[in-house]
Amino acid sequence: MKRERDTIPYWLGTTEDTNYSRLTKDIEVDVAVVGGGLAGITTAYFLKKEGLKVAIIEAGRIAKGATGHTTAKITSQHTLIYDKTIKTFGKELAQQYADANQHAIRFMEDMIKSNNIECDFEVQPAYVFTQDRNCVEKIENEAKAAESLGIPSELVLTTPLPFPVLAALRFDGQAQFHPVKYTLAMAKQIPGDGSHIFEGTRAVDIEEGEICAVKTIDGKKIRAPYVVIATHYPFYDGKGMYFARMYPERSYLLAFRIEETPPEGMYINVETPGMTLRSHPHEGGRILIFGGENHKTGHGEENATHYEKLRNMVNQIFKVKEELYHWSTQDYYTLDEIPYVGKLTADTPNIYIATGFRKWGMTNATAAAIIIRDLITKGKNPWQEIYSPQRGTTAKAAGNFIVQNADVAVQLISGKLENPVDELDIKNGEGKVVEYKGNRTGAYKDQDGKLYLVDLTCTHMGCELKWNDAEKSWDCPCHGSRFSYDGSIIEGPALFSLNHPDKGRNQVEPNVIK
Repeated sequence: MKRERDTIPYWLGTTEDTNYSRLTKDIEVDVAVVGGGLAGITTAYFLKKEGLKVAIIEAGRIAKGATGHTTAKITSQHTLIYDKTIKTFGKELAQQYADANQHAIRFMEDMIKSNNIECDFEVQPAYVFTQDRNCVEKIENEAKAAESLGIPSELVLTTPLPFPVLAALRFDGQAQFHPVKYTLAMAKQIPGDGSHIFEGTRAVDIEEGEICAVKTIDGKKIRAPYVVIATHYPFYDGKGMYFARMYPERSYLLAFRIEETPPEGMYINVETPGMTLRSHPHEGGRILIFGGENHKTGHGEENATHYEKLRNMVNQIFKVKEELYHWSTQDYYTLDEIPYVGKLTADTPNIYIATGFRKWGMTNATAAAIIIRDLITKGKNPWQEIYSPQRGTTAKAAGNFIVQNADVAVQLISGKLENPVDELDIKNGEGKVVEYKGNRTGAYKDQDGKLYLVDLTCTHMGCELKWNDAEKSWDCPCHGSRFSYDGSIIEGPALFSLNHPDKGRNQVEPNVIK
């Protein structure tokens, strides 16, 4: 297994790789689930329990995407969400969101205990706190909102943290776990009796109809009366305009051995700079997982700087013995911060979507799976209104729509106008934009001196990619697609890899608003 200081998440560094086969022929099932993260796996698990034949297809390996890059908090405390949701949607819909996430906690705990899943599950309180006087009232308002919704919680002035806080809201009965161990254990219950998991199988399109067909990049099809899109960011838009209603953010996490015993509980603050922390059992002791430094994908400082800022922050609070892992993660935000779960559009009664979980995918993914199971098998779910992708647009969300899409327009234009470096004078381990045969080109030279060149037009919607020095990747500042220095897809909505400039311009996704 990979160890110290590799840019690999702790969760993936402490589990073995899966090895499910690729889809090599056309098949027919009751439900095709696209995406092998927690949302897709849980949805497939529920539907198989209902007697349906399901097939999961995953472009890479299951549980290696957002599920494998999380802080892994099983909590209904999603920073300051309830006061805001009550004011935006009213108490009835805010209650739906609270109930869905509280129910998800209990389901996951029952699932782990009843199936004896070894995934380091621990019940822990969750705290949202502040050290900023300007944020105290926000915490107090959130406490009132949580109490009104019946969430077991308490406003406190002290926490187990090794520094003082001005206010904190504690949610009791929350939990934490190892998300990859949990997801892989659930996945093992899916194959068989006409159900399947396929890895290394990228979906690129859906043929809509009474019987849909999910098309893969190499021409194979899965035909099914129902399709579930659980790909973090929807690979198929279906005129749902999701590319204009969501935006990506990156954040950074590190795992340390520290001399002190890490504080009990899970923590996140309200102010900037942001921080999130929790501990986890490891080799007979406990490690500290610490994160923060959020920013829009493809924006801001050099990415390596974010890790250094977090290291400095940790060293000011704890006595660090050793850094074990560091990694980054990407999350998608909806305009009103509530996920989209339900029918893809009003005109697609048999295609469902689960996306936009922000940083709270453990409970939201589980709640999404329950909602989609119920919509397919019963036609309704008690939480469907707050999560509906067709819910009304609030004034704040409309304003956010203008801001986010104005930024996309700026990135689309400004990226094309930036002046590239004139020559291919690149050091080993360096990446930058150069001019090659008269065109802007991405260039990277590995530690052995091998040069990689790629066309920098994102294959999703044509934005110009930016170099990420920390992960050695080309990142899209518009919708969050990310590509390796060799042009292969890492994550995001893009369906096609980047070309070497000698092989012609990149293929931009033609079905984005199909």
